[in-house]
Amino acid sequence: MVTDYKERDKEVKVMSKKIILIVDDQGELRKLVRMTLEFGDYELHEAENGQRALELSKVIQPDLVILDVMMPGDINGYQVCEKLKQGQNEKVPYVLLLTARGQKSDVDEGERVGADNYLVKPFSPLELIDNVKKALV
Repeated sequence: MVTDYKERDKEVKVMSKKIILIVDDQGELRKLVRMTLEFGDYELHEAENGQRALELSKVIQPDLVILDVMMPGDINGYQVCEKLKQGQNEKVPYVLLLTARGQKSDVDEGERVGADNYLVKPFSPLELIDNVKKALV
């Protein structure tokens, strides 16, 4: 039997990619986050609102969700985080709230709903990369 080690290694590498879901109602911000992370070995997905984030997370089972708090629609980022942390998926993802809401009460609410980290806009792309690396260790 001949084993093609290059093919096997490629399959293992593809299987080991970390899955990141970027959730923000502003397309420009999703694009900035995607461009910041696209050089990493990540599988990137996007959602434009909380409802779509919950639907997509059931399918892709993300390792990390980068989540805006203030979004239009029936469900905001805090509510999405709370649902993700309650175990609606097989895998409970790490949740990084990325938001303009930086008051102590906002951070406290993020902690209450189970967010793992909180990054306030505007943010440095390097700061985002560092937070993502820490989240996926």
